[in-house]
Amino acid sequence: MIRRPLVGAAVLCGALLLAACNGSPEAGRITPAPTSAGSSTAPTPTSSPSPSSVWTEEELSAITAAKVRYVAARDAVGKALSDPRKATRANLEAAGVGGQWLTAVIGQVVFQRDRGLYQTGSAKIVSTTVASVRLQLERPEIDLTNCIDGSTVVLRYRATGRPVPVGASSGARHKVKSSMVLAPSSSGTKLWFLLDEKVIGTC
Repeated sequence: MIRRPLVGAAVLCGALLLAACNGSPEAGRITPAPTSAGSSTAPTPTSSPSPSSVWTEEELSAITAAKVRYVAARDAVGKALSDPRKATRANLEAAGVGGQWLTAVIGQVVFQRDRGLYQTGSAKIVSTTVASVRLQLERPEIDLTNCIDGSTVVLRYRATGRPVPVGASSGARHKVKSSMVLAPSSSGTKLWFLLDEKVIGTC
């Protein structure tokens, strides 16, 4: 039985798009580096305005950096799923994909690659709001609430390019809780990583 694709990734967890968020798919090794072809670039998210008094200057700076990395992480996942044969763990990590989300994405990439599938279309970040900021923790955390539109994402057979029947859809737009954490990157520099996403409703 074919799983639904990662929408969040590229709507998400397989709502990656609804299948991956409810249980991480099996992880596995991914092959050579991705190219920009077939990339599912996510646009820069918009944020609901908040009173400037809500966040300190330090928090505003962290929020901005976390949002930039969030968009980069989703873009990297979209590229990986557009051609699973060329996806690499290194490229995903470099873009800010980590934790449970990385495990789910790798599982989805391997699943699609091994079955001759790929994804077309781009998941769009319709809106982004800040749910919480906790910079005082040992590993600072920022939770974002995003509305993701995966209406143009289609899972296809590589051999024919035809769409894969994936059953009934739960809707094109999903509200997701995205957990960002500030952690050391492979270069030693601390950067924001998207560690997890959970579908919490529709939007």
